[in-house]
Amino acid sequence: MSTPNSEQILRFLRLSNDVGKRAISLGHHPFGAVLVAPDHETVLLTQCNIDTVNHAESTLARVAATNYPPEYLWQCTLYTAVEPCCMCAGTIYWANIGRVVYGMSEARLLECTGNHSENPTMSVSSAYVFAHGQKDIELIGPVAELEQETADLQLSFWQSR
Repeated sequence: MSTPNSEQILRFLRLSNDVGKRAISLGHHPFGAVLVAPDHETVLLTQCNIDTVNHAESTLARVAATNYPPEYLWQCTLYTAVEPCCMCAGTIYWANIGRVVYGMSEARLLECTGNHSENPTMSVSSAYVFAHGQKDIELIGPVAELEQETADLQLSFWQSR
């Protein structure tokens, strides 16, 4: 399985932030996910955050699993500006998506949100979740070039609530 190049990684992480901005315009939290085909160019799906149990990544993974065979999804990449939470990582695992790229860690998200009642983060990394499964899901992140851009979006949203 080939790996996306730096330009592709940055482009699709920025797109996930753009999807997060779309989520804000719909009255939701600023998270977005993008599923890219094995060619590292074709966007298969984008998904906004919906609510506390329908995060962008988990919703996208469920939709992908109902529309593509597991063997195909294993070759795809899910991009998300913020590291998937443990719920989303588990859903990605079961959907059989073979690679996840994220811009900013869950720990950094907690720094942005603080103890906000609308986003009670859990300190369980996606790496921890994936390490406890039987699939070798490739995890790329955090991506330093996108961390501040992502943090700025998160800070502007959470500080205004």
